[in-house]
Amino acid sequence: MSEIGRQLEESVDARRWAAVLARDPAADGEFVYAVKTTGVYCRPSSPTRLPRRGNVEFFDSSEAAEAAGYRASRRAAADRSSVAAHHAALVAAACRRIEAAEEPPSLAALADDAGMSPFHFHRVFKSLTGLTPKAYAAGHRARRMRERLPQSRSITEAIYDVGFGSNSRFYEASDRLLGMTPASYRDGGANATVRFAVGECSLGSILIAQSERGVCAIFIGDDPDGLVRELQDKFPRAELLGGDADFERLVAKVVGLVESPGLGLDLPLDVRGTAFQQRVWQALREIPPGRTATYGEIAARIGAPGAVRAVAQACGANSLAVAIPCHRVVRRDGGLSGYRWGAERKRALLEREGAVAAAAGE
Repeated sequence: MSEIGRQLEESVDARRWAAVLARDPAADGEFVYAVKTTGVYCRPSSPTRLPRRGNVEFFDSSEAAEAAGYRASRRAAADRSSVAAHHAALVAAACRRIEAAEEPPSLAALADDAGMSPFHFHRVFKSLTGLTPKAYAAGHRARRMRERLPQSRSITEAIYDVGFGSNSRFYEASDRLLGMTPASYRDGGANATVRFAVGECSLGSILIAQSERGVCAIFIGDDPDGLVRELQDKFPRAELLGGDADFERLVAKVVGLVESPGLGLDLPLDVRGTAFQQRVWQALREIPPGRTATYGEIAARIGAPGAVRAVAQACGANSLAVAIPCHRVVRRDGGLSGYRWGAERKRALLEREGAVAAAAGE
């Protein structure tokens, strides 16, 4: 570490130690201090007996302290649930303010409402929602745009209704927000072409659909007609075309992935979702066949340890069965939990992948 870096660290530690000596409640949530001789960590305002300075080290969060081998003091453990509830209420209020505002409120304004520093509020908000306040506001505006477009007399009217300051700002982001041109989205996918085919695999009927950008849907079920209706609901006015011989080869690849998970799927995917959903889905794709992860582990991997429920919701919103392997996510106790295409299919996929991994000696 450079001399300047060392001096900065000492300065931060000095301010933190001063907060501990003052038992300053305003510092709670900014950091925790851990005591080397007892192996526990506390919040700055803890009324417990003060340790010697030489036995203390500081961490940015309780998670960091626990990763270093410390455990919460009894008082800290008791406080965590009430602090978590307080933070959840503050974040919920901030979300309501964002959703009600014509223009997204600034980070400073949201933090001031919550009685926190901008840095602390930013960290708390992201840990609970999985998104920064700015990304949450952008996602809310995109959702409003998707709802507003089919009802508006013109695209321009919808753009200004949801708070975009200009046409150009919206059109720069339209493909990412909608997955197609605004006119096509407004018309339920009109002018968009989606090719599809329904086949059979060991898990039942399987529908594969492909847009101009890549595979946009993989549905599994018992009723082929029901899968087609689900695709029609997803793209109500798109031109749905049956697949040709080339498309049948794509179907074979997807079915091959179901039957032999170790093959992988080297195909472009048309993944449409919010920023948070896309982060979750990317994390799912990084789980190798034969392995599983809990919802909490996925939340931690994407930097949002408090967003376990939101991770579960993102798994449920996945439209690309097997290609985005949400079946590899389980409850903390190892239970299968829910699966959009049925718990028995989830069990079968995991057993098949486990057998493949065992055969490979992994």
